[in-house]
Amino acid sequence: MATASVSFKSREDHRKQLELEEARKAGLAPAELDEDGNEINPHIPQYMSSAPWYLNAEKPSLKHQRKWKSDPNYTKAWYDRGARLYQANKYRKGACQNCGAMTHDKKSCMERPRNVGAKWTNMDIAPDEKVESFELDYDGKRDRWNGYDTSTYSRVILDYEAREEARKKFLKEQQLKKLEEKDGEQDGENAGSEEDEEDGLKIDEAKVDESAQMDFAKVEKRVRTTGGGSTGTVRNLRIREDTAKYLLNLDVNSAYYDPKTRSMREDPLPDADPNDKFYVGDNQNRQSGQALEFKQLNVHAWEAFDKGQDFHMQAAPSQAELLFKSFLVKKEKLKSEGKDKIMEKYGNAASEEPIPRELLLGQSEKEIEYDRTGRIIKGQVGTKYSLLLINDYISFYSFAVTLVLM
Repeated sequence: MATASVSFKSREDHRKQLELEEARKAGLAPAELDEDGNEINPHIPQYMSSAPWYLNAEKPSLKHQRKWKSDPNYTKAWYDRGARLYQANKYRKGACQNCGAMTHDKKSCMERPRNVGAKWTNMDIAPDEKVESFELDYDGKRDRWNGYDTSTYSRVILDYEAREEARKKFLKEQQLKKLEEKDGEQDGENAGSEEDEEDGLKIDEAKVDESAQMDFAKVEKRVRTTGGGSTGTVRNLRIREDTAKYLLNLDVNSAYYDPKTRSMREDPLPDADPNDKFYVGDNQNRQSGQALEFKQLNVHAWEAFDKGQDFHMQAAPSQAELLFKSFLVKKEKLKSEGKDKIMEKYGNAASEEPIPRELLLGQSEKEIEYDRTGRIIKGQVGTKYSLLLINDYISFYSFAVTLVLM
């Protein structure tokens, strides 16, 4: 509630004031009025509605929250450029000795210095300039476009139109020149139909001189350096004829598109034919090509650092890459050595060497019975089990073996 300057109140008066405020907030009592008779919102907090003590406010008001220090002398006008005033016929005392104008002296004169000034020749007296002084407010002093003449932009439009006309004229001359050369080469032969000739005369502005049109895709960007920065040119690599990735699937539940980074990690069309898709998501780039090799390099650097190797991927990338290459060479060498040892010990089943005859005929159907002590009861003398030896590897077969358990 807007109140006047704080004065001493008794406990009873303070209690009544609080009850009145509560009634106003509940809508049971009419709102308080300011000096102009306008109602004051009872929900405005006290630290905003209470006027400072130095304003000596006698009645409740919210004027202290408004711009009560505004100066009516502030203006948004600007200088009248090139305006001239009175032009004298002879030199006047106190005027510029060079041109004869009264609004400046010889030191600040902007005209070309004359061999003999107007003070002595008394001829070609320049008119007086229109001198103005403005008292601008805070925004007016910092307005970049204050005083800008919009009619000057017509020069920019004329410049662009002249460039476009010159470009079209140049393209047309080049096209006619190519057609003349083509006609000269095809003299005496059957030329194309009239429709083909008409198509050849057409100028495809979207394909001809693409290098000149690509300048519109350039973006001037300020690059920070230790020397204070330099302006570089950054090209927009997306071809404008391609469909934007967020327009491939307009379903709200499809792959998420991040407008800040312009990335879509998931595939927007997972059910479409892979042969017809040109974009399968940004994750495809992370799982193929050099990105996968770089990921393996990082993993190797982390594991090596955990095992005591003193190198860091970001601090010494060349060292990390050389160690990773040497690790791959050693790993491949150990793998080949282990493979050779296994093949030397057990042989190679895929080789073209014939299998020994004793291995092919090492099986038998003879039955041998043994007692509890291991003595032979029936059959020829042999081993307890039928053993098959293949490349120093013993295979135990249970066929033709009957154990008699007593």
